[in-house]
Amino acid sequence: MISPQISRVSDFAGLQTPKELGYYFPAEFSEHEATWLSWPHKEASWPGKLDSIYPKYSEFVKILTQSEIVRINVADEALKNSAIAHLRVAGVDLSKVEFYFHPTNDAWCRDHGPAFLVNPSAEIKKVIVDWGYNAWGGKYPPFDLDDVIPTLIGKHFNIPVFSPGIVMEGGSVEFNGKGTVLTSTCCLLNQNRNPHLSQGQIEKYLSDYYGIDQVLWVDEGIVGDDTDGHIDDTIRFVNEDTVLSVVETNVNDENYELLQQNVKALSKMRLLNGKQLNVIELPMPEEVVYDDMRLPASYANFYISNTHVIVPTYRSKFDDKALDIIGECFPERQVVGIDSTDIIWGLGSFHCLSQQEPKV
Repeated sequence: MISPQISRVSDFAGLQTPKELGYYFPAEFSEHEATWLSWPHKEASWPGKLDSIYPKYSEFVKILTQSEIVRINVADEALKNSAIAHLRVAGVDLSKVEFYFHPTNDAWCRDHGPAFLVNPSAEIKKVIVDWGYNAWGGKYPPFDLDDVIPTLIGKHFNIPVFSPGIVMEGGSVEFNGKGTVLTSTCCLLNQNRNPHLSQGQIEKYLSDYYGIDQVLWVDEGIVGDDTDGHIDDTIRFVNEDTVLSVVETNVNDENYELLQQNVKALSKMRLLNGKQLNVIELPMPEEVVYDDMRLPASYANFYISNTHVIVPTYRSKFDDKALDIIGECFPERQVVGIDSTDIIWGLGSFHCLSQQEPKV
């Protein structure tokens, strides 16, 4: 095992793990203090389409600011001013937006952003875990700026930062807030992440550094997903014992059998209290193809804010059905669809672009 390191070690007794200190990663549907974003700027992530994503991205920010602060990483004053210009066009309340000069390689804050853990009974109620980041198995170098974002945020806010020393991405894990995490073997056991670790060792890291007690595994991701199968494209907790699991209705589609395997696996799972997982099926959109490439379009890549659920839509005949199903799962929130047809060309959508900071 790699020895953990934390900043501000003097705040803690020895090199204890977050779990030993009583910290845990809250569910996304618990209350947020803020949402973190990294302003998109990398042309190579949206070749030929970067400018086209800003209106919908800014609409996303506008909805977020209706119930929480939005904190945005930018490289410099020029990128900040460019962002402000786009946000103003969208009518965003800029009093709810904060900018931080933290340069990034790319925009996928779910994966390179800070993992905030909380312990309401501790003197220091919030800590950050800074997992290693290698751009999904070294696919898109450089990634050195993204890799240090959590520690920069910790330093700015004087929040202790734990560094486990292994690669982990926020989009690869899904939490119910009651001790359980869902993840996929196709991603976390991929040899391009932590080839020196066994499944059991990875589970121990998840337990120690997310403060959880149970790891539930499915096998498959969706076709076109360059993350090797992130869970936030396939299965999402909507409360502590219910998940939305995407399914393909076209039996001839290459996603059909993969997603059926996930549903079958979920049906056999039991939570820590022995309760069977409640599984609600969510359709996949019709195939989204651009430049002869199938894109990882999924309604599961929604983001849960304090008052809204923001769902990517794809000009598909299944858009309305997906919004209705998600709406039934979140009766106390407003479900909003935002056209993600251009954004998905970057191979991710609203959940991939954001990371919540819990309120404590």
